[in-house]
Amino acid sequence: MGYVFDTATSILISLSLMLIAGFLVTRLTKRLGLPNVTGYIIAGILMGPYVLDIIPGYIAQNMSFVGDIALAFIAFDVGKFLEREVLAQTGKQVILITLFESLITGIVVTLTMHYLLAVSWRMALLLGAIATATAPASTMMTINQYQATGDFVNILLQVVALDDVVCLIAFSLVIAFVDAAETGIITYSTAVLPVVYNILALALGFLSGVLLSRILTPDRSDDNRLILTIALLLGLSGLCSIFDISPLMACMVLGATYINIAHDRKLYRQINNFTPPILSLFFILSGIKLNIASLSTLGLLGVAYFLTRIIGKYLGAYLGCYFMDTQAVIRNYLGLALVPQAGVAIGLAFLGERLLPVSLGNRLLTIILASSVLYELIGPACAKLALVYSGTIEAGR
Repeated sequence: MGYVFDTATSILISLSLMLIAGFLVTRLTKRLGLPNVTGYIIAGILMGPYVLDIIPGYIAQNMSFVGDIALAFIAFDVGKFLEREVLAQTGKQVILITLFESLITGIVVTLTMHYLLAVSWRMALLLGAIATATAPASTMMTINQYQATGDFVNILLQVVALDDVVCLIAFSLVIAFVDAAETGIITYSTAVLPVVYNILALALGFLSGVLLSRILTPDRSDDNRLILTIALLLGLSGLCSIFDISPLMACMVLGATYINIAHDRKLYRQINNFTPPILSLFFILSGIKLNIASLSTLGLLGVAYFLTRIIGKYLGAYLGCYFMDTQAVIRNYLGLALVPQAGVAIGLAFLGERLLPVSLGNRLLTIILASSVLYELIGPACAKLALVYSGTIEAGR
């Protein structure tokens, strides 16, 4: 006799299977010297519709909120690296390195697409703008897994946080240019509104950080500190989702504001103890949703985007560090740690699909989704190599 599970039962069993699969696959990837992130993504691919088809498609599609929650926690933790004292020492240096690595990446990708592959300026500029983004999630989780600390980690996380700001601004400008080329006019909704929404999100993140520093008084219990912090992070993520923007920047500002006002690192340790199951689910779901079949449509254009972005990131980071006269280990390996790309890039590609002409939007989305499969698989390993070679973690850890 067959059993038919209701939705709640299917979700609970699916969550259990995902966590168990993630745990089992990371036993293997650890033996191969790979970070846990890679294991989680592989587990998701194996459970997804293109291999074993264990997790029902409707469950994966309806759990996109897990990504927003995971990004909120990650961004909040990144915020602690933006302390006033740290920024006073590295602020100018980090800003210039970020501008070099992001803008040079965008220029390298754009020029390669247009002049070597004869892609239209519109598509070349769109790919160049999206190429500037980096995925902080896999980098942050790799850092936490190996308990990496030091100057290299501080600069890396500040650069990863800031280059998403550059990406959002660049993409808004490019999408306005492309829209103007199609219609002959620049619309408020494509050129100005996304920037306004993100500025408002930053302001809301700052106010939330101030509020958090006021309500987490010394006499609060650890349980209530955790409850109130998570409530603010979830609320902030929900408000961002209403306006179809990433919660990354707002939650990062919340974390940065709190650490600068309260100087309380204990809260971040509490959050880190709470988040491992959420982060593992996030990466497993990313693996489930990765369209392996799209790799067959990647083509020369997709391969060129994949390779030139890596070259641009490394070259830009190297030149930025060279002109800022950083330590040799930072100069040599920072670009390697900037290879991961996923969340923000995919989100912007979906936004482009909605705003652009159908053929242009579909082509853009296919290239970004297909290349993200490769970036998600090799990105965490590249980040780990950068941490090892920079001396931030020991190779045997």
